[in-house]
Amino acid sequence: MASRPELTASRPPESSPDLSTRPGAWPAFWQNVVRFQAEKATPWLALRNTIGVAVPLALGVAFGHVPAALAVATGALNVAFSDSHEPYIQRAWKMLAASVLVAVAVCAGGLCGRNNLLAVAIAGGWAFGAGMLVALSPTAADLGALSLVVLVVYAAVPLPPERAVYAGLLAFAGGLLETALALLLWPLRRYVPERRALADLFRELARGAATPARASTAPPASAQSTQAQQTLAGLDRDHSIEGECYRLLLSQAERMRLSLLALGRLRGRLEGQTGARSEAAILDRYFGVCAGVLEAVARSLEAGGPANLAPEPLSELQALAEKLREPRAVADAALPALLRDARFQMDALAGQLRSAIDLAAYATPAGLSALARRESRKPWGLRPAGTFATLRANLSLRSAACRHAVRLAACIALGDALGRGLELRRSYWLPMTIAIVLKPDFTATFSRGLLRLIGTFAGLVFATLLFHVLPGGLGWEVAVVAAMMLLMRWYGPANYGILVTAVTGLVVFLIAMTRMSAPAEVIAARGINTVAGGAIALLAYWLWPTWERSQVGELMARLLDAYREYFRAIRESYTRPEESLALDLDRTRVAARLARSNLESSIERLLAEPGASPESVRLLGGMLANSHRLVHALMALEAGLASSHPVPAREAFRPFANDLEVTLYSLAAALRGSPLTRDVLPDLREDHHALSHSGDSLTERYALVNVETDRITNSVNTLSEEVLRWIALRI
Repeated sequence: MASRPELTASRPPESSPDLSTRPGAWPAFWQNVVRFQAEKATPWLALRNTIGVAVPLALGVAFGHVPAALAVATGALNVAFSDSHEPYIQRAWKMLAASVLVAVAVCAGGLCGRNNLLAVAIAGGWAFGAGMLVALSPTAADLGALSLVVLVVYAAVPLPPERAVYAGLLAFAGGLLETALALLLWPLRRYVPERRALADLFRELARGAATPARASTAPPASAQSTQAQQTLAGLDRDHSIEGECYRLLLSQAERMRLSLLALGRLRGRLEGQTGARSEAAILDRYFGVCAGVLEAVARSLEAGGPANLAPEPLSELQALAEKLREPRAVADAALPALLRDARFQMDALAGQLRSAIDLAAYATPAGLSALARRESRKPWGLRPAGTFATLRANLSLRSAACRHAVRLAACIALGDALGRGLELRRSYWLPMTIAIVLKPDFTATFSRGLLRLIGTFAGLVFATLLFHVLPGGLGWEVAVVAAMMLLMRWYGPANYGILVTAVTGLVVFLIAMTRMSAPAEVIAARGINTVAGGAIALLAYWLWPTWERSQVGELMARLLDAYREYFRAIRESYTRPEESLALDLDRTRVAARLARSNLESSIERLLAEPGASPESVRLLGGMLANSHRLVHALMALEAGLASSHPVPAREAFRPFANDLEVTLYSLAAALRGSPLTRDVLPDLREDHHALSHSGDSLTERYALVNVETDRITNSVNTLSEEVLRWIALRI
């Protein structure tokens, strides 16, 4: 077999990020504990949530219906955690679902509370279901945890059937009140979140145009593109002109990402050509003008007005492309093909920019009627996988979600049984603490556990001081609840310790308003049960952990699978140019981006996990960097479909493509535990040599494929070496 230098490299590429230079595991963990994320402070959201809790309490005190007011405030308090700055449609569905779940949990808890065995069984079953929702989305997981907390709290207060139903309806009313406040400005600011997400995406594209990305980094605007995709997902069923406009803007932004990536790579290739300095300077100027136009689109979307862009920049873009058409003497025979490819990309990008400017103008209220006359509605997107299919696929102990569900169910049942069996005062705080502390990963569980304990005791001390300092009376207690709610929702998202401190004081004063327990009793009971619940959660995770280092291999395998599917769609587009495979390309590219984001998040969590080997972390950094190189080349191949003329696929392309898919499949299987040695992997370098020496290398599409498959070969061969070394390190 021919020598493959990429597979015998003894060190990762120089541009690979060295993750081992980051803070050690324990320092990173403590940084996560004490970190204050000021950008997550939400004053306006906190204000409306506070109104939703304080107004029912104030009215209940004023009219002498404190118990009913407390039930309404409880529903509002719990649903407030589902409020966010998400698009209004997503926010409405999320908060309505939370209202229903809270109402059902209140009713179910009140009904089953009289029978200890039934209450423990229902709490355990509910906890398993809440844990499985982790497999669906963070939103579903939050709703599951929220409803579980409400269930265990109300199960501690047995109610007759009619009162349980009444309490559930009151809690539902409180949830509806919070939902109404969250949607109050919908008619006036209906699409503000969508415009904000798109503005962020276009602004990041402008930065990418000003400073083209290196091949070892993620493609430009990856995070912003993912965020925009998620934000606009709520418009899937919105067939209004406005919804169509925002989807078209997102589509244009995705195409511009590909064009900018391809043009940046052409700029790099021109630097290596003899006598191409002036052409490279033209592309530099082109990137600068593009950055200005993209920034103008971002400002337009952010402000909700037209871009007010003079025609000169767009005219200059056209003129710059024309300069590359001027005849010239060249020393390198490959230069004309490069320039043709560059002109195609420049023309395509200029057209996309013109379309984005028009759409941004139509996205404003004044432009909607004009858009209705000029744009027809088109089908959009693909639906995500089915909920039940996802849950069924995760019903296995190999799934982190299933292990979390089992762990959570066992701990909730144990905590509830202990509290009831030992007849602890306010025993529901024990399983409630478990539900809040126990998370699927180490960092979240232990950082939340630590902050939960510290914040709880800080809140108890603070509440005790307030009881001694403030005058008595329900009016003062309502004021304190409002202040704690404002603090919790304003600064709680920035640091979990602040959230716990505020919620502790808030709950103590809410319970004090019932006049069923003395404040000192409430404070002592909360402290004892919080310590017990936190200890059970941390002990359970210590006995049966789900370490991120055990998950990262599977996520890397999923990334390689996603890239293999993406390449297959590109391959089919090249070998069957007569067919339109745009939907397959979009679907597989989005899936690849999601897999990459999941892997990057996993590596970030791994860095905060004790016991992570520096060598393993370094290899993961190299693997991630080479995966970035691979996807850059794949996206450049996709961009070439629109910028070059179709030609018959060469025979040598098929064995290269087959061997690339085999290599990616083999590496993914090895990451999942299948045996793999270096000598059984296909020789991609030999395949590429045969490919690059077939056909006319000056034909623009053949030249593009030759260059990008060379980069694919290099990145995959280096990635193969790093995967094999990483696997050997784990054995």
